[in-house]
Amino acid sequence: MPRANSPSLPRHVAIIMDGNGRWATHRGLPRSAGHKAGIDALRRAVRAAPEQGIEYLSMYSFSTENWQRPKTEVAFLLNLLRRFIKQDLAELHAAGVRIVVIGARSDLEPSLVALLCHAESLTKENIKLTLVIAFNYGAKQELARAAKALAQEAVAGRINPDDITVDRVEQALNTAGMPDVDLLIRTGGEQRISNFLLWQCAYAEFLFMPLFWPDFDGAALQRAIAEFQSRDRRFGGLRAVTA
Repeated sequence: MPRANSPSLPRHVAIIMDGNGRWATHRGLPRSAGHKAGIDALRRAVRAAPEQGIEYLSMYSFSTENWQRPKTEVAFLLNLLRRFIKQDLAELHAAGVRIVVIGARSDLEPSLVALLCHAESLTKENIKLTLVIAFNYGAKQELARAAKALAQEAVAGRINPDDITVDRVEQALNTAGMPDVDLLIRTGGEQRISNFLLWQCAYAEFLFMPLFWPDFDGAALQRAIAEFQSRDRRFGGLRAVTA
């Protein structure tokens, strides 16, 4: 099987995990059952990613807009994240997975923030796979925070406004030091990216899959990569460029 040094493989895959609620509804189950099944699909994706040569796997788990959902569902999703980290952290660490959590933390409970920080600290030296969990995340908000930080640097005289380049902006983002997204996958059949990694997806290949997220597995990831490999990536030029 091809490994990460293959030029035709995506280094960075981002996934919008959509369809949990509809998966449950189609089975006559409560939405919470779909979210629980979605965690199992997340585990399968994390296990399959290194086998497919993926170095970075970014998962959209909770957006800034998700706070508008019913309070009971929001509370369930928050507790689901807690349980996932508590139950899976040791296994992820042993498997060489580095965890990075992106998104605003100021309005999260201190105990949850401490849990996220612990997961990042424990796994920071791991190199087999970087698992980026986008939680309480919005791309527009991320860009606004980066712009504000750079503006404050300029006002303080630490940088010149003329020095604010593409590279400087990238270093101010949550994903500083990571490669841009090569392949963005959205399950559930919807065809939009919902405020997810707007800057990082500037030249990503988009793939919208009809299956609901709880049905996603290693075979689905392999199909997505095969589709990626069939694409002609030119990055604005005339000749194809590999990942």
